[in-house]
Amino acid sequence: MDNRKGLLHSKYFYALLLSIIGLLINLLGVRIALGFNLPLFLDNIGSALVAALGGFIPGIIVGFLTNLINAIGNYETAYYGCLTVMIAIASASFAGRGYYTKPKKIPVIILTFALIGGGLGSVLTWVLYGFGFGTGISAPLALRIHDSGVMNPFWSQFTADMLIDLLDKTITVLIVALILRLIPNTVKQRFIFTGWQQKPISLSYITRNLKYKRRNSLFVKITLLVASGSLITAAAVIAISYINFKNASIDEQKSFARGIAQVVRETVDADRIDEYLEKGETVPGYKDTKYVLQSLMESSPYIEYCYVYRIREDGCHVVFDPDTPDVPGEKPGAVVPFDDAFARYLPALLRGEPIEPVISNETYGWLLTVYDPIYDSKGTCQAYAAVDINMNHITRDGYQFLARVISLFFGILLIILTIVVWVAYYQLVTPINSMAAIASQASYESEAARVNAVRSIEDLEIHTHDEIENLYTAIVKSTRDMSDTTAHMAKMIARTQSQAQTISKLQNGMILVLADMVESRDQNTGEHVRKTAAYTGVIMRELRREHVYEDQLTDAFIQDVINSAPLHDVGKIQVPDAILNKPGKLTDEEFAIMKTHTTAGSEIITSAIDMVSEENSGYLQEARNLAHYHHEKWNGTGYPDGLSGTDIPLSARIMAVADVFDALVSKRSYKDGFPFEKAMAIIKEGRGTHFDPAIVDAFEHASGEVRQIMESHMGRYTG
Repeated sequence: MDNRKGLLHSKYFYALLLSIIGLLINLLGVRIALGFNLPLFLDNIGSALVAALGGFIPGIIVGFLTNLINAIGNYETAYYGCLTVMIAIASASFAGRGYYTKPKKIPVIILTFALIGGGLGSVLTWVLYGFGFGTGISAPLALRIHDSGVMNPFWSQFTADMLIDLLDKTITVLIVALILRLIPNTVKQRFIFTGWQQKPISLSYITRNLKYKRRNSLFVKITLLVASGSLITAAAVIAISYINFKNASIDEQKSFARGIAQVVRETVDADRIDEYLEKGETVPGYKDTKYVLQSLMESSPYIEYCYVYRIREDGCHVVFDPDTPDVPGEKPGAVVPFDDAFARYLPALLRGEPIEPVISNETYGWLLTVYDPIYDSKGTCQAYAAVDINMNHITRDGYQFLARVISLFFGILLIILTIVVWVAYYQLVTPINSMAAIASQASYESEAARVNAVRSIEDLEIHTHDEIENLYTAIVKSTRDMSDTTAHMAKMIARTQSQAQTISKLQNGMILVLADMVESRDQNTGEHVRKTAAYTGVIMRELRREHVYEDQLTDAFIQDVINSAPLHDVGKIQVPDAILNKPGKLTDEEFAIMKTHTTAGSEIITSAIDMVSEENSGYLQEARNLAHYHHEKWNGTGYPDGLSGTDIPLSARIMAVADVFDALVSKRSYKDGFPFEKAMAIIKEGRGTHFDPAIVDAFEHASGEVRQIMESHMGRYTG
């Protein structure tokens, strides 16, 4: 635990050291550019270097802090913080892909940085400065391009910004690439700022070993959730800020207009209004008053008009109406019709009452108009001092305000989103995926595999100190328990299999013992039961190779027939010895008794079947078929039931060939054995009459194996 804490502190120490160095490099670059009056910024070298060495988090922090510090001297620099953060993110991403070490990729980095700093920065500058040329280092070049007549103001500004930024970012990227090349790998490793809460594991390993891949991963969901939540919050704050800004701007213009209207009111001699209307400029002092109004109009670019009207039912009677550069003023006494925007205020104006400022967007554009009553010495309203404020600048200022707020919010949003994604990757998504990848590859088939499964999950060493670590602890325990349980089960299964094999051997041994007991009464059979069992195996395997009866010839069926073949003559135990061992030909009565060994054998095995469960009586079922039907013939002339063709069970049809062939080649007390060729010829003669044709063909095709079995048993029985 102490080593872990030391490593943690070391990681933060190097991240802090790297960030300070990067911040100093940024500030030094700016001072060099300003000190030598260079048409460059040089304010992203430190950010790009820190991001390439330390990763996303140190890079974006250094980038944003640089802009905040520079904003102390020029507050507008803060608005470009989002661009610096984007460059830091891009630098970390390029470094992770190894682009800085590949000369062919360097132009890609330069162009990306220039598009962010020069392209997006140009658009931001265009908006910040009211859709006109800025005052930065690119302004002279932008004006020169525009004066050439080739481009409009926007593209002139954009081109100038891109050209300067391409040079600036080329220098930045080359310096960063050179420093990265000079720094030893051992030093680079110290500066990498990661948030591992476990043993590091590669993304490729996780991707390769996860069996179940989902399109909408938890990582994507977290990113989208945070991004959407931040965007919604930012949109709401920006909208509220914009509305408040616009309302405050309008209120400010109202106050300004009221102040100008008050000056106009105090300038006009209310007791001479009638005289002004009648005689106009010939009245002494008229021109002086008009000049004052003219001066007020020229005092601010926002003042569109300053004039004095007397309001009557037939319209606005002009008292003073100074000329503007675009529109000459009306003469005294002229009547101007009311704008529709003033219709609801007309009764109050006719009564000489003050009204609220009126905002209109009609004949003379978007204007804020203030009407201030002018009272004579008797307190009677003689006219109104009117001021029109051009409101178009509020829209322009609003766009500039939005650009500033959005750029600040976007920079902060990028920082928040990057930190959240970074934390989610190291403390949530990667630990979960690591556990899933290791668990999906775990195997419990052997002792070594079980040990490896437990070791693999324990080696992750996940320590997130939250629910993820609780889950990890539970998985480790479950893996250990599963390994122990699997090992125990493996031992039980091995013991059960050993016992099953022992029982199977005992069962087969008992069958042979029983068959030997029957053989010991029949002095003519010798090893007949063993050879017939071997012959049946040869026939069945050949039939399956030739795809004959393959739907019936399963592995289980073949094994059952071979195991139960020795019992095919078990019924002979009930045939008297005198008949069983008679050296000569049996009489009809004796042969009738001999034939009963088929039904007797069937009854004996049926009694055995009744004493075992159905699922364990498979081989006995075939043993009963063999005992009962092995003397049936293909043409229906056999015994005991006279079955024919495929009505005879397949196992009995196979045994019929094996039984007769062994009887032909075996030496008996009453005869010598036939040669192999003659016995095979007799079998082929019985094809389609005594025997199943397909079985005879298979027997003939496997004659090599049949001969080997026959010859291997020669001499064991002397008769």
